[in-house]
Amino acid sequence: MSGIKKIRVGLIYGGKSGEHEVSLSTALAVMKAFDFDKYEIAPFYITKDGEWRNGPLLQAPVEHTGLLQYDADETKPMGAAIMPLFAGGTDVSLKGSVQGIDVMFPLLHGTFGEDGTIQGLFEIANVPYVGAGVLASAVGMDKVIMKKLFAQAGLPQCMYRYFTRKQWEKDANYHTMEVEISLGYPCFIKPANLGSSVGVSKARNREELIAAIELALRYDRKVIVEEFIDAREIEVSVLGNEEPKASVPGEITSSSEFYDYQAKYIDGNSAMMIPANIPDELTEELRTLAVRAFQAIDGSGLSRVDFFVRKQDNQIMINEVNTMPGFTPFSMYPLMWRETGLSYQDLLDQLIQLALERYEEKQQIDYGNNKPETVAKS
Repeated sequence: MSGIKKIRVGLIYGGKSGEHEVSLSTALAVMKAFDFDKYEIAPFYITKDGEWRNGPLLQAPVEHTGLLQYDADETKPMGAAIMPLFAGGTDVSLKGSVQGIDVMFPLLHGTFGEDGTIQGLFEIANVPYVGAGVLASAVGMDKVIMKKLFAQAGLPQCMYRYFTRKQWEKDANYHTMEVEISLGYPCFIKPANLGSSVGVSKARNREELIAAIELALRYDRKVIVEEFIDAREIEVSVLGNEEPKASVPGEITSSSEFYDYQAKYIDGNSAMMIPANIPDELTEELRTLAVRAFQAIDGSGLSRVDFFVRKQDNQIMINEVNTMPGFTPFSMYPLMWRETGLSYQDLLDQLIQLALERYEEKQQIDYGNNKPETVAKS
């Protein structure tokens, strides 16, 4: 493919959230999957302190995540900036004036990456980017707001309660009793704005509930508590913009008591069954509901939709939508598409194309820069 201009992809990874290491693993896996005959990679590493460091332009993947974590003296300028980012006194360019970055690919999980903040930066800079927009990203990160939109869309879900740190500190006894009366034990406690099961606990009694809430409040100012459902965990991958498509479902059987951070990213012993061993009718219902959930939050690009299927009667309950699912070797999102007939490389190609298509569509929007037209009075 010599002589053909490659698409330059700005790969952003790391970040300030508790999912920094997950992001590094995702970035490495994605980088190794790219077809470097079509693409070249401009790496942007964000440290745990939030400092942006851009590495050299890559024409081939690196071998391990250590090579993706650039020191301050290793960073190299990527060309004249159209919008500098100020982090630790260092200017980092999003796009060069000549042969600039064609599309940004954020692989930042959790806070400051998956929550709409960096998506807003891309919007201000007017650069194409992979994945959900500002609204869908913010909604997809906040489990409470997400559940309210699911309810508005008529999607079935489990019972839950939520409260903020200030509310908990003001009257912990009230919220404890409300959880016990409304949800009972066991129940699950989660930070409202975090992914990858970081800070998630299962409580079987009041002592464990209080400890779990205190743990969750380390990661967010808002906590959500959900009822326990004796259910199978089924996931569906969604891909697209205005006309999204759903993959075959996959099932997770956790190596832990529940599918926590350790089971997801460290031990690698959780079992995945793709396609899930479920009836065809249930499969189609899950795929339909996955698309509805994706559209309920105004999704674009990609999302993984997680469901509970109650063992007693196969009743479906939506759990959450993840707008930037992982691409690690243990990740469900690309594996479900592979079993649906879309390879890892083809999946990346489609994500890039979807980002460019959405960008071109948004260029048609009049933001009021021109003098507004007036309608002649009769």
